[in-house]
Amino acid sequence: MVSTSARPRRRADAERSIARIVTAAREVLSRDPDASIDDIVKAAGVGRMTLYGHFPNRAALVEAALADAIRAGEEVLSAVDLDGDARDALARLIAPSWSLVAESTKLLQAAEGLLPAARIRELHGDAANRVEDLVRRGRRQGVFRTDLPVTWLVNVVHYVLNGAAEENRAGRLSAADAPAVVSATVRSLLAPPDLH
Repeated sequence: MVSTSARPRRRADAERSIARIVTAAREVLSRDPDASIDDIVKAAGVGRMTLYGHFPNRAALVEAALADAIRAGEEVLSAVDLDGDARDALARLIAPSWSLVAESTKLLQAAEGLLPAARIRELHGDAANRVEDLVRRGRRQGVFRTDLPVTWLVNVVHYVLNGAAEENRAGRLSAADAPAVVSATVRSLLAPPDLH
């Protein structure tokens, strides 16, 4: 007869193994979106059988790594004070958002090759909703433009963050300067036309 205390121990071992694999996948894919399963297995310190015991294919592993990165990012972003003037709140949100985007660009590239676009959007839903709420509030406050669709303005913020990450990787924008550059760009783009 199997001891009932053995089951919780095996479950805890499995959870630690999953956490090691997901952490390794995040780290490895953040450096190289085309990294192999063998690269991830080596970084995690587990065997291929163990990895495939928890993740049936590369897509499932990449999704778990991306979801874990987004979950960690949400812990940071949810702590940002978004009260007051929407322009100031968005500026406060940009600094941590920029660094999270810069850290996860290659991981996102790995996901885009394997996951449906709808699933990637779903995983980023909380972050997109946060910016959308700010844009709507800024429109009500009269500080953000109302002549373009809200979803377009949210995507513009996303595009600028990704553009800054690309400029940083290319050595044309320092990490120290990026938040101010992104904030100034976004503020200009979102300003009502009569305030330009």
